[in-house]
Amino acid sequence: MVTLAADSEEAKRVDAALSAWRQGDFTRDETWFVHVGDGAYPLTDTAAEAEGDGVQALTSEVMGLVVVSQTCDIVRGCTARPFVEVAPLVDIPDADYHQVKKGRRPALAALPNLEAERLVVDLDRVMTVEKSVVATWRRTPGHDTDYDARVFAQALARKRARFAFPDDFTALARKLQHRLTEKHDKATDEGRGLRALREIRIRATPSWDAPEVELLFWFIRNDTDATFEGKSWADLLPAWLKFVSAEGRFRHVYGQVSTLRDMTAEEYNDSDPLDLDHLSTTDMASP
Repeated sequence: MVTLAADSEEAKRVDAALSAWRQGDFTRDETWFVHVGDGAYPLTDTAAEAEGDGVQALTSEVMGLVVVSQTCDIVRGCTARPFVEVAPLVDIPDADYHQVKKGRRPALAALPNLEAERLVVDLDRVMTVEKSVVATWRRTPGHDTDYDARVFAQALARKRARFAFPDDFTALARKLQHRLTEKHDKATDEGRGLRALREIRIRATPSWDAPEVELLFWFIRNDTDATFEGKSWADLLPAWLKFVSAEGRFRHVYGQVSTLRDMTAEEYNDSDPLDLDHLSTTDMASP
């Protein structure tokens, strides 16, 4: 790393180049992502085959890189903030993309301007790059509206801040997880209903750690969808709840289709989002 003087021409050039960059912008100019592994405990098969001991730097080809640093850190002078964080772009199947777009796969994030290509951001892999390097890249906006910028920022926050559900809830919800995955893209009433949902949240009363817990699943729809293809949402609810029957310390399980407008701020804040990547425990038996 070379430290630049704040008033140097090079620093001014770098700052000017990054002044237009925003969180979620990407480049297709750079397609190599660097991994760091330990010779004793390699991260990949490639690392295992590499010669030599100690720390190893490995590269893998990706579809591009997305800047995930906050915008205020990106545009701040390179002498005060010399680095940005980037994550790789990867392509995924159509069926998986819709789950990512709904926010149900927090290890991945979608960008509207890459939807046609079905490219998403792999948030499990992040590397640090000097701004002087980013200044040489061709910038492409990942989104065009403030709303989409907030959605992407929320996806980044969810990756780091999502709630760690107890193992016994994971076991309870595994069948529902399997059902959501299996039926989400089907041309059925249930599949279309799942695709129309904004999000799914769970509230545990009195708490997740209590010896006896009551669970309430919120299936949150958009405000405008009072009915779904002429059917009441209540007709779809039983099909989902039957996969989370009460057992163990979860004595009662309820469900409700609602809108954000119908929920109080307290109800929303006291619940946790259900996604398809959260169900991981020390026991990963199949559903």
